[in-house]
Amino acid sequence: MHTPTCARATVGSNCRLPWLANTPHADAEWGWQYVFPSANLSVDPRSGIRRRHHAHESAIGRAVTQAARRVGLAKRVTCHAFRHSFATHLLEDGYDIRTVQELLGHKDVATTMIYTHVLNRGGRAVRSPLDGLENMGGPG
Repeated sequence: MHTPTCARATVGSNCRLPWLANTPHADAEWGWQYVFPSANLSVDPRSGIRRRHHAHESAIGRAVTQAARRVGLAKRVTCHAFRHSFATHLLEDGYDIRTVQELLGHKDVATTMIYTHVLNRGGRAVRSPLDGLENMGGPG
């Protein structure tokens, strides 16, 4: 959406950061654009300039739900599934339960422990420090 927006001469994101005062076109640069831009342009009530704001969270949720339907998933899918996936992958990659607890904002570690039931790795969960050397590309 960045290129078509610039082609229509509409201003991009709202860059009001003090250190950008000497960079008048920073708001049109790719690095300052929203990752999930709104499909519509709107008028900024403070400046009166037409610009593209970020997408509303409900639009992202609808897109995830529609994508699940398009691929034929029978179960209900929401953005919250990404949170579960994130936690599970962290634990699979060997992050400790306390780190995952903090990242998810759980007050009680018992809440985070729910994610460990899907790992089910038995003795393979224990790794030697030497197991990591195989990825280091040393002589051999």
